[in-house]
Amino acid sequence: MPSRRQIREAAVQFLYCADLEGGPHAVEYRTTFWELLTESDRRRLLNSTYRALEHITQGRADRLLELSERAPNALARLSAAADTAAIKKDLQDILQYESIWSMQWEQLKKLPLQDVENDTVLGQLDTFLKKLYAVDRDLSSARLRFQRGLDDYPHLRPVLEPVTASLRRMQRISDRVQMLENPQQFPEQSDLKHLRDSQSDLLHLRNEADLMVDAVLAHKEVIDKALAEVIENFAPERIDPVDRAVLRLSACELLTRPDINAKIVINEAIDLAKKFGSNDSGRFVNGVLDQLAKEKA
Repeated sequence: MPSRRQIREAAVQFLYCADLEGGPHAVEYRTTFWELLTESDRRRLLNSTYRALEHITQGRADRLLELSERAPNALARLSAAADTAAIKKDLQDILQYESIWSMQWEQLKKLPLQDVENDTVLGQLDTFLKKLYAVDRDLSSARLRFQRGLDDYPHLRPVLEPVTASLRRMQRISDRVQMLENPQQFPEQSDLKHLRDSQSDLLHLRNEADLMVDAVLAHKEVIDKALAEVIENFAPERIDPVDRAVLRLSACELLTRPDINAKIVINEAIDLAKKFGSNDSGRFVNGVLDQLAKEKA
């Protein structure tokens, strides 16, 4: 779980990059910012997802071959029976989706994942995974339609059992793929814990940092007025952008978060200023926030 320090660092970086005095509007910049900030984490997550998918799909080719060998007889039986055009079409859709699934998987396997640090490869991996998930959902829906449609033809169940057995085996793989796509929905799956934790950490970091940023945006005028009372000749554009971001974030907490100790807020601000600002940023931020805390008291 991201620490308070990590969350505050992300918020300061956003306030600095978005620059409230110019540049893109903060709301418009958010998606781009988070893609840049979490790129390395998303890279590791996507790579781990692909490796898990490799494991899940072991044996799929043999199951697909079995289905392909059994499908022609099933289609012939359906063609010979009356009023079975709908479920015959469902079975044909299944076979088509299975072919598309296999092609998507082959494309994934051809990616040079040893070069996953390359942004192009990362983007392709993300795109191909999403396409594979989409095809898998369509495939699962087609299998379900076929199974439900077959309920209206109980006399065909015995002769179609070989192909329905193959479909059940293929669906078990799809069930695992769907767990991989949404690991948060399957907390009982211990083998997906690392993926759940990674996704949860990224989401928590963004949500908490966004809350901090939104608070600064909502109270910007009040914050700048309070800073003007303790900074001589205050004007936002005259302050270093990093120092300005740190001051606004910390001043916002001093003014709106009585549940947080002022000394903690100031010490955290000094650390942020030292990390992202100039050699003088720590002293400057300390002096301003210490005076602001006293004024507030």
